[in-house]
Amino acid sequence: MTRTEKKKDVVLVGFGWTGAIMGIELAQEGLEILALERGHDQATVPDFQYPNMIDELKYGIRYGMMEKPANTTVSIRRSLEETALPYRSLGTFLLGTGVGGAGTHWNGLNWRPMLSEYRLKSYTEEKFGADVIPEGMQIQDYPMTYEELEPHFDRFEKVAGISGQAGNVNGKIIEGGNPFEAPRSNDYPMPPMPSTWDGVKFRDAAKANGCHPFPSPGGIASKDYVNEYNMQMGPCNHCGFCERYGCYNYSKSSPQTAIIDALKRKKNFEYRVNAEVLRIEMAPDRKTATGVTYFDHKTGEEVFQPADLVILSAFALNNVHLMLLSGIGQPYDPNTGEGVVGRNYAYQMLGGYTMFFKDENFNPFIGTGANGYCIDDFGIDNIDFGKEGFIGGAYWRAGQTNGQPGHTMPLPADVPSWGAGWKKGIGEWYGHAMSIGAHGSLMSYRDNYLDLDPTYTDRHGRPMMRMTFNWKDNDIKMINFMQTKMKPIVESMNPTIAQAGFKKEGAMFDVRPYQTTHNTGGTVTGSDPKTSVLNRYLQSWDAHNVFVMGANTFPQNTQYNPTGMVGALAYWAAHHIRKDYLPNPRPLV
Repeated sequence: MTRTEKKKDVVLVGFGWTGAIMGIELAQEGLEILALERGHDQATVPDFQYPNMIDELKYGIRYGMMEKPANTTVSIRRSLEETALPYRSLGTFLLGTGVGGAGTHWNGLNWRPMLSEYRLKSYTEEKFGADVIPEGMQIQDYPMTYEELEPHFDRFEKVAGISGQAGNVNGKIIEGGNPFEAPRSNDYPMPPMPSTWDGVKFRDAAKANGCHPFPSPGGIASKDYVNEYNMQMGPCNHCGFCERYGCYNYSKSSPQTAIIDALKRKKNFEYRVNAEVLRIEMAPDRKTATGVTYFDHKTGEEVFQPADLVILSAFALNNVHLMLLSGIGQPYDPNTGEGVVGRNYAYQMLGGYTMFFKDENFNPFIGTGANGYCIDDFGIDNIDFGKEGFIGGAYWRAGQTNGQPGHTMPLPADVPSWGAGWKKGIGEWYGHAMSIGAHGSLMSYRDNYLDLDPTYTDRHGRPMMRMTFNWKDNDIKMINFMQTKMKPIVESMNPTIAQAGFKKEGAMFDVRPYQTTHNTGGTVTGSDPKTSVLNRYLQSWDAHNVFVMGANTFPQNTQYNPTGMVGALAYWAAHHIRKDYLPNPRPLV
C-alpha cells in the first residue's frame, strides 16, 4: 500500500548541483521544498574527513562513491541490430550516488562553451553551408543565447568558487587568459592555481609552436574564499585526491561546500535520503504533474509525495529515464524520426599522447583535479568544417590531476602488465611520465538515442533504460585531426618515448575503459516541440509544472566538461521560475 505524505510546493528529484541551486533559489521565495535523494547522506564532516577519504583502494579503484550497477544501471548496444545488455561493471562512465551527486567526486574542470556552440546548426549552415552536415547528424541550436546566459555563468562561477584567468572581459582580450573564450562580464572569482611541471612544460612548448596557452579554469580554490551564501572554501594543498573523492579540505567546488550547508538552515527546506523516485504522477488530463512516487529504502514502502512543482535535478541518464517511465513527452523513434524523449543522446570524444622522459621527474604525488595549462587553438570556433571534413573541435590540457599511484601509473607499451617485468618497469618509469589530452565535442545522430529496454527490468520491476550509441566517422575524423596537430608539439618536447592514444577509423564504442561521465541529451531544450522535450526555460512542453535540469538538456555535446553549462542553465531556469512562473503558473512559451 502506498503511503501519502503532506503536500509540498516543490519536490526536487536528486540533490546534487542542480538540486542544490534550485532548492536554495526557490527557498528564498518562501516555498515549502523537499529534495529526494536516491542515495545516502554525506557531508564534508564527517564523511570526507582525513585520512579516511584518501583511501585509493576503496574510492579510486573500487568506486566507493559510485552507484552500484546492481542497484541502478542501463542496457547498452551499439546499433539498432544489436541486442542491448546491462552495464554490469563500472567502466566507461561512473554514476554517482548520495547527497551532492557527481559534484562531490568530479575533478572540478569548469568551462563556458564557445560562441558557436550555442547555435551550432545555424552557425554551420551560415558559415560552411548545410551540405557539410552529414546525413543522420541531428545538431540543433540552443533556444537561448550566450548573452542571455552570461549573467548566470558569472553567478555559478562565483557561487561554486572557480579559479582561473579571464581571457576576454567585455570584449577586451586579456594577456595570459584564453583569447578564444566567449566574452565575460567579470574575471574569475579567484586567480588561477599554480601548475605542476608537466603543465608548465606543455605551456612553453605550445607557446613556442604558435599556440595560446592559459591556466586551466576549475573549481579548486587557489585562496580562501566566501560566496554569496556565506559558504567558505580553503586554499587547495595539491594532495592529488580530487577525481573519485570528496574533498576533505573544503577546497574543491561541490554542492556541499558551496550551497548545501546554507540550504539546510532554511526552515522551509527538507531533504530525504534513500528515497528513490520511481515515476512522476500525472493529473487525469496529463497536462500537469501532481507529484512523485518514490521507494523508501528505509521502510520498504512506496510513498506518494504530492507537489505543485516537480523539478528533475538528478544525473542526466536518470532524468531521461524518469521522463520515459512517466510518459511525459513522446518517446523518440529512430526509424521514423518522430518523438523527442531520448533523442540526441551524446557522449564525449577524447584522445592524447603519453610521454616518458628518462631524465625528468614530474613528482606525480602532487596534483589537483583542474591542474595545468590548456589551449583552445583547435576549439570548435577555430575549425574550418568545410576544409577539414568534420564538425567539432577540442581543447587540450596537460597537468597532473591526481597523485594516486594505483590507478594512475602510466608505463611504456612494452612493459608487462604484471610480474617481475611490471615491477621493473615501475621502478624505471614511475614519475617520468606526462600526458597531453584532447577533450573533444561529440555530435548528436539519428541512431544514438535512449529508450526503455523491452527485455530487462530494474529491481523495482520497471524497464531499464536502453542506450543505443556508437562512435561516428565525423567525431573520429575530428580527434584524428587533433593528433596531426598535437604530434609536432609532442616531438618538440623531445620525449624518450611518446605513445599516441587516439581512436582509429571504424572504432567501436567500448564500455570497459573509463572515458568520462559526460552523458548528454535525451531531454533536450529547443524552440520546436517536435525536436525538443523542453522549452527555453527547461520547462516540459507537455506538463508546465515539470522542469528538467542537467546535461540531458544539451542538444549535442560541447567540447568542454559540462558542469559550467549545467550550473548556468540551472540559474537561468531558477530565475525565470521565480520571475515568470510562480506569479502565474502556466506554459512560459
